[in-house]
Amino acid sequence: MEDLYLRMINKAIKLSILEQFELLIVCLDGSAPAFHFSRGFGSGADNWLIHLEGGGLCNTMKSCSERKQSPIGSSKFMEKMGFGGILSSNKSKNPGFYNWNKVKVRYCDGAFFFSGTRTGEYEYNTTGQLYFRGQLIWDAVMVELMELGIYNAKQILTTQIMQAFLTGCSAGGLATLIHCDSFAELFTPGKVNVKCLSDAGFFIDEKDISGGRTIRSFFHGVVKFQGMVASLNKACLAELKPFTGSLSQCLFPQNFVKNLKTPVFLVNPSYDALQIENVLLPPSAYDYWAKCTKDIAQCSPSMLYKLHAFRDSMLRVLSQYKRKKNIGMFIDSCFAHCQTDSDKWHLHSPRINNKTIAEAVGDWYFNRNTVHYINNCRYPCNPTCSNKVWE
Repeated sequence: MEDLYLRMINKAIKLSILEQFELLIVCLDGSAPAFHFSRGFGSGADNWLIHLEGGGLCNTMKSCSERKQSPIGSSKFMEKMGFGGILSSNKSKNPGFYNWNKVKVRYCDGAFFFSGTRTGEYEYNTTGQLYFRGQLIWDAVMVELMELGIYNAKQILTTQIMQAFLTGCSAGGLATLIHCDSFAELFTPGKVNVKCLSDAGFFIDEKDISGGRTIRSFFHGVVKFQGMVASLNKACLAELKPFTGSLSQCLFPQNFVKNLKTPVFLVNPSYDALQIENVLLPPSAYDYWAKCTKDIAQCSPSMLYKLHAFRDSMLRVLSQYKRKKNIGMFIDSCFAHCQTDSDKWHLHSPRINNKTIAEAVGDWYFNRNTVHYINNCRYPCNPTCSNKVWE
């Protein structure tokens, strides 16, 4: 067993292609979807952690066609990869989940694994063909993973998976929230401990610095272009119906997380670098803000004032969950984006209440503590932040 553990620590995980499914289930370019799988061992052999890859969105023919020539739109460009952070098999780097069955689902639909419909009829034909099959990809991967779980259960003479944890980063983090309840429905109620974690996926419906709705408009384009209307959260649609301004509002977690039945954990920097660039700023401001959006130390005092206001807005939205026992939070004051898929998960994690992200999530997942950790101070108050300098 020790030899197996040592072999897995730095192993690159091969790509598994879902070629056995019907032609409807494809990436944007028509290639088969894919995932990486690392089998659990020891006490974790029955437990499953599924991580949804992030990678932005596309809402036009041009932007979706560009993705077809990359790993975020086609499995033809995907390769094997190492697992880090919450996917690591190194106990010192990932104490709570290191020996679980771990899966990374590759992201190739450009719409939160949520595009199109389950009948698969939604596609866009012009000079080149695009397939919007995210919902079908989600379904197919879950079927495949359930079969892998049944096989593993037979091998170790047990009858059920004891733990199931759905996680994701960025677009994968929002996808985790979208699919959280449907993931839980795959398992027998009361037999499996099912929870979800969204890392940097809590995108807020906030005005940009010009007073416009850049992110709402962008999300609306994704919903319409990729045929997602019929799949939006029904409870959210019912609540917002009298105030219809945009169907995209039901893609914002602040409008549907409260309706989730499954426990969720939110990891998010309050100075989310990606949201600062894509939510706070309209495209017309990109050049002027270029240095600031790559390195917060390069922001002028007036720019920092706007970043602080954005952070305050995020905390106001998140405050509705402070008394929710089924919702855990780790909201730091770092300038960062995803933090669970790298060493920021534990070894080089920011700390709140002297807890790393991995420790806080472990306390919450294993019911050791109710976790609502929030940095109630502005940048640069947390000395444990390794504030990201973007290339």
